[in-house]
Amino acid sequence: MTLEEIINYRRSVRNYKTIPIDTEKVKHCMELSTFAPNSSNMQLWEFYHIVDPEILKKIAIACLNQQAATTAQQMVVFVTRQDLFRKRAKAMMDLETQNVLKNSPAVKQEKRIKTWKMYYGTIMPILYVRFFGVIGFIRKLVVNIVGLFRPIVYQVSENDMRVVVHKTCALAAQTFMLAMANEKYDTCPMEGFDSRKVKSILKLPYGAEINMVVSCGIREEHGVWGDRMRIPFSEVYRKM
Repeated sequence: MTLEEIINYRRSVRNYKTIPIDTEKVKHCMELSTFAPNSSNMQLWEFYHIVDPEILKKIAIACLNQQAATTAQQMVVFVTRQDLFRKRAKAMMDLETQNVLKNSPAVKQEKRIKTWKMYYGTIMPILYVRFFGVIGFIRKLVVNIVGLFRPIVYQVSENDMRVVVHKTCALAAQTFMLAMANEKYDTCPMEGFDSRKVKSILKLPYGAEINMVVSCGIREEHGVWGDRMRIPFSEVYRKM
């Protein structure tokens, strides 16, 4: 399918056929989702591919027994991992250092490596660290002072950074759903779930959070609830 056909094909499906879907194809769609854009390429996400029938039942209960969950053949749980920021920042710092050594003129390498070490070795850890809102308050205070003199990003509180992590994880989820549509597989992103139960079922650490649960399968004849509706484009489009 073309991209436009894929976008038009994808719908939120609430009822799936009992036909099994290929686990490896779903896994490949998850691999493709890792190419989604994300803030500073920190990739603070994990994807849990649920195929075990017993775990599927438990997740369905945690998803309030909505039909999109109870009829799903498989599920994917998208999880944010802000707690891994130090590990991911180090990986990016190492990558960018190698990129500089490989692609930059020798006379500029030292300066560029220093810049990346500052960005991923200092700035990212300062931005992503959490301590009961206190550090976020300090960050907000600093940027509001600096903002008096030059443009700056103001969204640096601990809650702001949590939003950033969830936004980028959602981009991965959307990429996954489009990849699934390309395979003629259907999905439904669910936000109605008991996050504590899902975390417990998956045995996630304290710092992990559930971004969304995506059910997967092949749509039943009436698996889509009615025609697609969107607000007229003229109401949301602004050309300036």
